[in-house]
Amino acid sequence: MELLASNVCFGGEHRRYRHRSEVLDCDMEFAVFLPPAAIAGQPKPVPALYWLSGLTCTDQNFMQKAGAQRRAAELGLAIVCPDTSPRGVNLPGEDDSYDFGSGAGFYINATREPWSRHYHMYDYVVSELPELLERELPLTGKRSISGHSMGGHGALICALKNPGRYQSVSAFAPIANPTNCPWGRKAFSGYLGDDEETWKEWDATLLIPEAKERLPLLVDQGTADDFLEQQLAPEALADACEKAHHHIDLRMHRGYDHSYFFIASFIDDHLNHHARALGLSRSA
Repeated sequence: MELLASNVCFGGEHRRYRHRSEVLDCDMEFAVFLPPAAIAGQPKPVPALYWLSGLTCTDQNFMQKAGAQRRAAELGLAIVCPDTSPRGVNLPGEDDSYDFGSGAGFYINATREPWSRHYHMYDYVVSELPELLERELPLTGKRSISGHSMGGHGALICALKNPGRYQSVSAFAPIANPTNCPWGRKAFSGYLGDDEETWKEWDATLLIPEAKERLPLLVDQGTADDFLEQQLAPEALADACEKAHHHIDLRMHRGYDHSYFFIASFIDDHLNHHARALGLSRSA
């Protein structure tokens, strides 16, 4: 891991790193916030929240805009922010649109050429990156996962497909039923091909009925979100949860949109949700 930058923040440290990813076959950058306990003279290993960002984002959006570090420092919780796709792999069309290719990896494993050579973001965030960080940094190996929009979709499927790997899961305005919305259908057809049966394993709403672990879902959604009607479908996720008796706390917030103003308004609730599941004593 090559350290690119570091900033002291609320007694902890925000760091940006670069490393060579084997599963993505390219260099990747990511960010980590380590709370004070993890950088003390005798560092104490801490649990980590993995945050998956949305379309067009990098690791920097959440760290600079969400205001999560203060509460994470109080709780003794690390935050890990990967990028949202491979970068600079020179695939045809990778930079042509905001919702496919660069910045839009959708946290799945592509099977269609040429994307299958690099676009294995699911394997990256579930396995490769945590294994690297738990080896190199003072992390306990206890994990939670959250995200926004495309990253909310990613957080949900990572938790649903990996029972026992995460202690808790939450999402802000997730793409909850991607097989049935324009963003998801474009991405899945491009990365996975035209057989829609293969898409189902990457759709949280369709994974809920057969989930082998039923972690409570905390989902926040703004009612003034421009993407709510056509892209996000929280009601489909809630209906699936009701039928499967899978607990979901879907909170609709009047007047809030899809921006980081929305995330910053409720991020402490999510950090507290994860802290409780991770056994952190200062959780509210």
